[in-house]
Amino acid sequence: MLTGARAPETTLPLYERIYAVVQQVPAGQVATYGQIAAIVGCGTARTVGYAMAALRREDVPWHRVINREGRISARADGAPDPRQRERLVEEGVLFDRRGRVDLDASGWDGPDPRWLDAHGCYPAPRPPARR
Repeated sequence: MLTGARAPETTLPLYERIYAVVQQVPAGQVATYGQIAAIVGCGTARTVGYAMAALRREDVPWHRVINREGRISARADGAPDPRQRERLVEEGVLFDRRGRVDLDASGWDGPDPRWLDAHGCYPAPRPPARR
């Protein structure tokens, strides 16, 4: 490694790697839990959900991560967090009458390939189209 070069983020703890990817999701777009898991290479969407539930940092846009159906997932109390929808709407994300985000319109394509390479991550699968 060159002097002053930064180590790939694969050396970071798993949750920190997940948070680094979520920080790449731009305002007005959403990613799915499974998409983040695939980028990080951590296995399952559930792992990303646990990381989001454990988040105690202000700099990670947790509200931009939703489920594969385009819905805001229920929290421990069984209901979606209304703040998540409010934040997404403020960023211009639209919901249909059934409470779903159009992943074709607002789905994130993933980080820039150079960012992926520099951080030891994988290309993002595109969220599935809704029917």
